[in-house]
Amino acid sequence: MPEESFDEFVHASLPMLSRYANALAGSAHAGEDLVQDTLVKVSRAWRRVRADGNPAAYTRKVMLHTYLSAWRGLVRRPRMVPLSEDWAGPDQYPSVDSRDLLRRALAGLPPAQRAVLVLGYLDDLPDQEIAALIGRRPATVRSLRQRGLATLRRHLVFEAQREQR
Repeated sequence: MPEESFDEFVHASLPMLSRYANALAGSAHAGEDLVQDTLVKVSRAWRRVRADGNPAAYTRKVMLHTYLSAWRGLVRRPRMVPLSEDWAGPDQYPSVDSRDLLRRALAGLPPAQRAVLVLGYLDDLPDQEIAALIGRRPATVRSLRQRGLATLRRHLVFEAQREQR
């Protein structure tokens, strides 16, 4: 089997990496930055990664660690500023509104809770693997998931009640 070049890997994996990054970062722009930062790191270690045999898994792990990095969160990620309530009115596309509502709710979660939800629901990973990836115990992963889902429920119920008024 011929060895895959870094360019071929990026071309084949970019859609998956973009979805993953957008789910973690909470927006397309932050997701693009996360993909770019991740690919820069992976490119530096490509010989070792390619020899390991699973570049996609390695890249997702690098992306997760980059996202969870406190330095990146404090220094490079811009602060989210909510839009004025008067400006943002409902549009004619309810499915887009629902996705936007869920994205905003996810963006309001702490990074560890969002990472656990993304890894559990987007990657369909069991608690033990999530715990290994984020450096926590499986019981902590379950707790983070429970708190994250409870926060999402409260946010979505609040928004539904607000729209009914």
